Amino acid sequence: MSEPTARTRALHWGRRALPLVLLCVLPFYLDAFWLRIGLFSLAAAIGAVGLGLLTGTAGQLSLGHAFFLAVGAYGYVWLAGDPGPGLPPALALVLAVLLAGAAGGLFSPVAGRVRGIYLGVATLALVFLGHHVLLTADSVTGGFNGRSVPPLPGFTDSDPQLVLLGVPFGSAERLWYLGLALFALTWFTARGLLRGRPGRALTALRDSETAAAVMGVHVARYRSAAFVVSSMYAGLAGVLLALAFRRVVPDYFALALSVDYLAMIVIGGLGSVAGATAGAVFVTALPLLMTRYADQLPLVTAPGATDGVVGPTEAARYLYGTAIVLVLLYTPDGLRGLTRRLRTRRPPKRPPATATSSREPTPAVRTKEHTP
Repeated sequence: MSEPTARTRALHWGRRALPLVLLCVLPFYLDAFWLRIGLFSLAAAIGAVGLGLLTGTAGQLSLGHAFFLAVGAYGYVWLAGDPGPGLPPALALVLAVLLAGAAGGLFSPVAGRVRGIYLGVATLALVFLGHHVLLTADSVTGGFNGRSVPPLPGFTDSDPQLVLLGVPFGSAERLWYLGLALFALTWFTARGLLRGRPGRALTALRDSETAAAVMGVHVARYRSAAFVVSSMYAGLAGVLLALAFRRVVPDYFALALSVDYLAMIVIGGLGSVAGATAGAVFVTALPLLMTRYADQLPLVTAPGATDGVVGPTEAARYLYGTAIVLVLLYTPDGLRGLTRRLRTRRPPKRPPATATSSREPTPAVRTKEHTP
């Protein structure tokens, strides 16, 4: 009885560890282009998990996610750069995440009182306000041209060369493992939060605030806390994006970025960490891949060319816009729900055949009749 149980547990943990092992060995086989796509996808997944907690689990519509990514990115650049305090980059990274959480905390009283489409419009104002500040605060943000990003020590090509198993590890390979570590931290903290009491309280808030209040859930407090946690995840994603891009500009953190993040959680599945990750990879990698292979795709023109119909970025937006429509029509719970249904449709495994005994079966005991 104990041997099959131990074997089942080993197979279960083996299936869980296999994706992590594959992600760890990818830098030994992929070039810098694919690693950079993966790094952008990891950063987007961190931000998408935060928005999934806020919109998918807590039921609060937010169109201002790009603002908190900008707070994290520019906060790190200013804290670690010059002009700025010139703090150690590792400390600046932590403080930038806390700064994004503080920005979410300042907005949380609004989030605690406004709901639905009104909250979405209020967060939309954050994007326009933040974009105006990024353009006008030249001493901090660098204005329209932005600012270069101070690198983390040990994560640049100018650092001492590192060779593992005959593979040179440059900035792309080193940042890959940094992004993987930050994403693993995001994954386990978010899943722990969802499976614990806070996750159940946020789900109750999404379903019915009245019922949640009757059960003892402090509605305003949990709504505000969800906004703060989501902002911190967005700030961490902003820092990782800044390190990957090596330069931050205001136009990147515009309304289109917030719409992209909404597309990620809708396509992947609302309220699911794995779904938000899948949606982030799809939305982030698609335009980059279409840009690289634009000359091999019909009706798509390479950047700078004029002989095609649409550019790769526009074509990618059309495709994942179509994906959103298909998800809403046929699988409202996204890719995560589709995967779950495909698993349940698998034919059940046959039970293992039991060993037959060589002894003849004992006859059934017959009840003795009553003798009158």
